[in-house]
Amino acid sequence: MKFFVAAAVVLTALSASVQAETLRIPHELGYGGAESLDPISPTPFSYLSQTVFSRLVRQGEHEQAVPDLATEWSASADAKTWTFKLRQGVTFHNGNAFDAEDVVFSLMRIKSESIDSPARAGLEIVESVTALDPLTVQVNLTSAHADFPILLMDYRVRILDKESCHNEMSKLCESENGTGPYQIVKLDPAGTTQLTRFNAYWEGPAKTENLDIIAIPDQQARVSAMQAGQIDMLFSVTAQQQPLFADKTRYTIQNVPTGRWAGLIMRTDTAPFDNPKVRQAMRIFADREAFGKLVMGENGYIISCDTPVWSGDQYATDLQCAADIDGAKKLLAQAGYPNGIEVTLYYSDVDYGTLRLAEVYQQQAKAAGINVKLALTPADGYWTDTWMVEPFFVTSWFQRPADQVFNEIYRGGAKWNESHWNNAAFDQKLDAARQELDFAKRKAIYRDLQQQLFAEGGAFIPFHQNAVRVISAKLFGLAADTEEMAIRFQDIEKK
Repeated sequence: MKFFVAAAVVLTALSASVQAETLRIPHELGYGGAESLDPISPTPFSYLSQTVFSRLVRQGEHEQAVPDLATEWSASADAKTWTFKLRQGVTFHNGNAFDAEDVVFSLMRIKSESIDSPARAGLEIVESVTALDPLTVQVNLTSAHADFPILLMDYRVRILDKESCHNEMSKLCESENGTGPYQIVKLDPAGTTQLTRFNAYWEGPAKTENLDIIAIPDQQARVSAMQAGQIDMLFSVTAQQQPLFADKTRYTIQNVPTGRWAGLIMRTDTAPFDNPKVRQAMRIFADREAFGKLVMGENGYIISCDTPVWSGDQYATDLQCAADIDGAKKLLAQAGYPNGIEVTLYYSDVDYGTLRLAEVYQQQAKAAGINVKLALTPADGYWTDTWMVEPFFVTSWFQRPADQVFNEIYRGGAKWNESHWNNAAFDQKLDAARQELDFAKRKAIYRDLQQQLFAEGGAFIPFHQNAVRVISAKLFGLAADTEEMAIRFQDIEKK
């Protein structure tokens, strides 16, 4: 309740000063105010990075890379050397010209051990980056990677101004200078961060002059803020929340299939989840259709068999995972729990669906002899205090391409390997997939990886979420097929 009150007080104070030409979006304050300007920080301020900094490439259809600061690219025959041509006439917010040296600096610092960025796992394959001329960059890889540009779509792999960061490769850079459509006026991750459009943005000025990013820690408070007209969009709502926004004169609802998911994570290095039979039992009893309908509504989900690769990805595979309650009981008995098992699930209202997901899991698990105690934890600071700390907890992820999600969340030793999954054979297959130049053979490897996770992994991912997005009827220009971390806020007009 205290998070409700705090958010309401902040937003009430803001409402009197909000101008018509200000687009207002919420952020979850998941790092408790420790959100960093640096896109590769372990505690990134993601929505700010999305608007202030640009990438070399951005996400197109079917998880394919399309131009942003890079206009074209090509690979050597062995896919170990990639050459990128850069866009002319781009400037940073401080007036500095963007060039190849900024790209070299921005990509190479991701490999810094002292920064220890979660993005390192995906880009460890980068051996060196060289400026061939002011608008050409060459990237040399330690081994072949047929899909390398896809790694650069990562929402954290943004291009910084080398000069503003003082060419410092081994520590975080808190520079406000990007090449994106908005520039910072006031930075306040725990309150309201204010931005204004950058008129020299290479694609042209943003449609709405100002952008406010408002910290609202939990989902219910965000829903209340939307009802009160204090924010202009909710990135998604649950089935239970949708009827609150039925007034078409005030709201528009978009239903967008995405690769985003909320799930439950078992630490595979911690008892009883260090036993693969327990992990499998904790997942296979589930009626996933019921999960989807109860959490996201009739048309708000696509079933997943515990794979993080969504149906829109080029490497998606078709797995079957019908509910098997008897099979779950049998596995528990084989693992030494013939009378069932008791576990504690740590959960929070940190993101839409996480509360309801935990509650539905608790109810369904009873049939398999799994007694789930729910431990509610604060949304404020959840990602630093609970996530990856407790043995069994809720999680939430934005959509990611197959290569990125496997290397970031499942490769042994990766910064955000939340289930502490460490399997040498799995890692070897990841390397083999990157190096396989034949698409059909590469897809077969990714299929094997997904089957292995369903059989042995520590993540319960019952479905991928449609983003049932609520936007103010005053907004225009938000594409109805855009995943959250690919939203182009500069295209949204507020009238």
